[in-house]
Amino acid sequence: MSREFPIGRTPPDWLVRNLRPQPAPVNWPAVARAALAMALPLAIGLAVDRPSYGALAAMGALNGVISDTAAAYRVRIPTIAIPQLFGAVGVTVGSLVYGHGWVAVAAVTGVALVSGMISTIGAVASAAGLVLLLTCVVGAGLPMPGDWWLAPLLMSGGGLLVLLLALLAWPLRSGVPERAAVADTYRTVAELLATCGGGSTQAYDDARHNVTRSLNQSYDIVLAHRARHHGRSPELTRLLAQLNAITPVVEAAPAAHLSGTPLPPEVPDAVRHLAAAVETGHPGPTGPKLPTPTTETARAVDHALRHAAEVVTSPDVDPRGIDDRLGRPATLGTRAARALRGVTLSAASWRYGLRLALCIGLAQILVSLIPVPRSYWVALTITFVLKPDFGSVFSRALLRALGTVGGLVIAAAVLAEVPRGWWDVPVLLLLAPLIPAFTPRGYGYQTAAITPVILLLSDVLNRQGTALLLPRLVDSLMGCAIALVAGYLLWPESWHTRVGDRLADAVEDTARYVEGAFGPDAVDPPARARMRRRLYRDLSAIRTEFQRALTEPPPTGRRAAAWWPLVVAVERIVDATTAARVRVKYGATRPSAAEVTQVVRQLRELAEGVRNAETLYEVRTDLTGPADSVLEPLRQEVAAARAIASPH
Repeated sequence: MSREFPIGRTPPDWLVRNLRPQPAPVNWPAVARAALAMALPLAIGLAVDRPSYGALAAMGALNGVISDTAAAYRVRIPTIAIPQLFGAVGVTVGSLVYGHGWVAVAAVTGVALVSGMISTIGAVASAAGLVLLLTCVVGAGLPMPGDWWLAPLLMSGGGLLVLLLALLAWPLRSGVPERAAVADTYRTVAELLATCGGGSTQAYDDARHNVTRSLNQSYDIVLAHRARHHGRSPELTRLLAQLNAITPVVEAAPAAHLSGTPLPPEVPDAVRHLAAAVETGHPGPTGPKLPTPTTETARAVDHALRHAAEVVTSPDVDPRGIDDRLGRPATLGTRAARALRGVTLSAASWRYGLRLALCIGLAQILVSLIPVPRSYWVALTITFVLKPDFGSVFSRALLRALGTVGGLVIAAAVLAEVPRGWWDVPVLLLLAPLIPAFTPRGYGYQTAAITPVILLLSDVLNRQGTALLLPRLVDSLMGCAIALVAGYLLWPESWHTRVGDRLADAVEDTARYVEGAFGPDAVDPPARARMRRRLYRDLSAIRTEFQRALTEPPPTGRRAAAWWPLVVAVERIVDATTAARVRVKYGATRPSAAEVTQVVRQLRELAEGVRNAETLYEVRTDLTGPADSVLEPLRQEVAAARAIASPH
């Protein structure tokens, strides 16, 4: 007979969230690249009787494997290459101050400050800052073989080998990842339309989040190079036109869902057919077979879908006829200057840089005063853990400790049973692929995969064998403790203050969106589309921030759970606004100026209440208005948000 666990023995929800592996498909090409890029340099080093050189190149390849996350070939170049350049600088600085006592402490702490500040720019800069600090810590903690220039050359060469392997298929598969990303967006839109009006709000919300994620990814891939191509690439022009064409379908989805009537199955089937046409480049029969629309919502979906089909099946696309839904990216020089100005003047940039520098400085001082063998591992642990853009610091510290224990079990078997020398190559061929395979599962799984690889390569450099194991565990626990105390507990800023402000900003942006859609100074459709895309992108980031907070123990996790329904309510407010605009476009009566002003005031009152709240409390709103107005669903969503923000 089964029996339930007593409540006191039930694992806390935040711990279960941390330990639960994330579902993700295995990227087999990345797995193969990791095996070859890390084992080949070590094999070459052994062949020329310079195993330490091969180990350094393999460490550089490890940095490349960690950075190898982009699918599009054009994106892989900066994603992998730029961190390698920063890594060369880091290991050079570290090796030059190796063994210089307090000079090394000051140098590594200064690099930590720079690393933390540039990590706030974006994803590529964050990876570059991570590799910069990692290689500096390794250079300052391990004696590098050969002249000062050899270590950065070998490590950068290993990382660039990953890039070379990633680009081998570019001549044969140029544009394929970009087309696959846009086709995936079309498929997520098809799933969204299949849930519209079906009665399951949760299914619709999940599908909408998938659409937002896929649109963000596709636009990032396609627009990342428009500043360089200036419309000269027919492939990028076509893909951008196809992304823009699916946007009206996405805008019509909230109206279709709020209508309460499921769409005919021919509608999502037509979008799936367009997805196949985008991916293969062969549209097949033109013109989707759709039932005759009978309502304003059905007309909106029908019109948007036929426009998308026309764009996908058109043989030629005029780049001058493409309205820019997100705004053309600035030139590279302008973006670099803007990023530099933002880093130097941003309080958030300085705050994170100083926090990282404080932790790294404390670690360097501690290991200088206390004899800790191979002490660079303490700072390495802090570098990995103290990355707020990668997730909750508390959760990463917990998972780092657990993952290190799991990795040490694997490393103990390898170091104790496998003879050193050529046997290291097949072992690395087996261990290296685990890194890209386990990384999408979660940080703890990634740590468990990386730990034995680093220990194997470290053993090639210093030949300590199993004597490495216990010091590595102690070092990891010390690093986690420093990150938790000096990088987490001592900083008074809390998740709910940051997210509360961002939620309030999103509500205020929604108020401006309502004004832009219905007010006396209504903006044109491309500008309105940019407003909507920015809103959904910001809400996606807010949702991610909350999901990170939910993995922390009380009181933070409990507060996040209390605020979570309000995040969902704000997303539905944006949906209701979009649905109202679509209904007006396709025949519904336009709301009066007084009604628009009232709704805008309601939204701004809600935003002010959210911004000033430390805990949930009642936000006053006046919800009177015509019951048959297109803004009535929006008023209902604002009322729902008010109810969530009221004491219970």
